[in-house]
Amino acid sequence: MSDAASSNSADAFAGSEFGDTLNPRTGLEPELGGFLRDAPERSGLEPELGGAFRQKGVYVDEITCIGCKHCAHVARNTFYIEPDYGRSRVVRQDGDSEELLQEAIDTCPVDCIHWVDYTELKHLEEERVYQVMPIPGFPVDSAVVATNRRRQKLKARKRQS
Repeated sequence: MSDAASSNSADAFAGSEFGDTLNPRTGLEPELGGFLRDAPERSGLEPELGGAFRQKGVYVDEITCIGCKHCAHVARNTFYIEPDYGRSRVVRQDGDSEELLQEAIDTCPVDCIHWVDYTELKHLEEERVYQVMPIPGFPVDSAVVATNRRRQKLKARKRQS
């Protein structure tokens, strides 16, 4: 079947009274990459698509993290201690079991590890790029954060042009 014919039949089906119940996509699902993008059927077991796997991801608030390394010792395949600032970071969402991740969250003395929805996780990771890591003993001023964010955005614009 050609692409034009399949898209016309899909449009006609989507307009029918059954289109909403059989196509539960919300438009908020993340794009699948590579060969998965062109797959005619998805199994529905992908965590990003609301399958049987974990519905939430793990996020570390690096500003709050004190670098105790408890999480990295408990869930070694998920957490990583970032060498520049000595704080924890999530490197693999599917690295360890949910029970092990919950144990790592429970062992954190400052509660800097959180379960977040996958849709929020992308936004939090984008914001993390602009974080200002404080020097121990000095408070972080909001003006410092704003200045750093502005400088990084200017650098990004210069790279693009």
